[in-house]
Amino acid sequence: MSRTIDDVVSPTQTNTIPADISGQMLDLDEDDDFEVFSKDSTLADGSMFNASMQTSPGSMVNQCKFEEDEDGDSKDIFITVDNPESHVTAIETFITYRVLTKTTRSEFDNSEYEVRRRYQDFHWLKGKLEEAHSTLIVHPLPEKFVVKGMVERFNGDFIETRRKALHKFLNRIADHPILSCSEDFKVFLSAQAWELTTYKKQGPGFLSRMGETVRAVANSVRGVKNRPEEFTAIQEYVEDFSNKISSLDKVTQRIVKEQKEYLEELKEYGPTYTLWSGSEEELAEQLKGVAGCIERCCQETEEQVGHLSDTLVPVLHEYVLCAETLKAVLRRRDNIQAEFEAKNEALATKKVDRDALKVEIDKLEDRVEWANNALKGDWVRWQRSMRGDLKSAFLSTAEKNVDYYEKCLAVWETFLLSQRTEPSEETDRDNTS
Repeated sequence: MSRTIDDVVSPTQTNTIPADISGQMLDLDEDDDFEVFSKDSTLADGSMFNASMQTSPGSMVNQCKFEEDEDGDSKDIFITVDNPESHVTAIETFITYRVLTKTTRSEFDNSEYEVRRRYQDFHWLKGKLEEAHSTLIVHPLPEKFVVKGMVERFNGDFIETRRKALHKFLNRIADHPILSCSEDFKVFLSAQAWELTTYKKQGPGFLSRMGETVRAVANSVRGVKNRPEEFTAIQEYVEDFSNKISSLDKVTQRIVKEQKEYLEELKEYGPTYTLWSGSEEELAEQLKGVAGCIERCCQETEEQVGHLSDTLVPVLHEYVLCAETLKAVLRRRDNIQAEFEAKNEALATKKVDRDALKVEIDKLEDRVEWANNALKGDWVRWQRSMRGDLKSAFLSTAEKNVDYYEKCLAVWETFLLSQRTEPSEETDRDNTS
């Protein structure tokens, strides 16, 4: 495969992203053939094993090595998502991102690849990974930016936030000992645009997907009767985590909004003192001094709000989405077990075709065991990543807050020191009077 990918299948106009493209319209409605899975329509019970699924990375032997692999220093694939570009066609405008890959893995034909991918391609990859590995935790994608009743419009800040999230999404997959071995992941990183389009069309047809969905709904309605206690504990933890992280996310976003409003007020506050100094000769020095302090504090506040928006807010919202992903994974695990329990109940009452049913039950039993082991291994991994990410964000925010308040304090202290009258100056004034 070629290292440099021409990602434009039909003639398009390509431009580098300007600082603000909010005036350009973007239609993110995906092609029905491509957008098979989403956060709300993911198969609830996972897919059955099939000939095209790579089973060796997720085998029981590799599950036992799961913890050993993730602690090793043998990283052999490096991915960067950068350089967003706008593409304009006769019917739509969309954004693509450059995906650079460097790897030493033998399954790749080359050591370096450069492709361009749009959001729907990332969405397709996530769906394929969840389809093949229903009880592994696939890192969430950033949400689509949708304003109801309005044409989609993006600005530079939104695109950069999405780019960072897509970069993290791919690198979390690359760091995963099982997901990173997926053939779909390899194709995503290396295929030319037309090759990826052809590859996407090789998936299951609509009726097959509909059948899986109907079966998943049936299992969900039936429910699981004997869920292992460890998964009940995980479910309770996830519910509690979801409530707490959602509250933090909402409050933090509200605080950022209020601080931005405060910053706008502050920007108007300083000039008022400057204007006043022009008509108050005796207080001119003090008024100008206060105006200068406000201006410097305004600069520090702008930097502090920006840091909060770039560091804490994205991480909190990312784990709001992670909580929803975990809930979906737990539902899929329950649905696999529910199907296994239903088959066992059918075997107890059925008088014909018992041999065929026993074979099916044996396969389901293996599937339940694999699903349980996969989820348990990924759960430990996810907790470690979550705690590391949140700890880093909290510490960075705390350090920035200390720095912010220290600088603002220093500004005002300097002003106060400048206004202190020396004893000799007071004596001179008294003698003069």
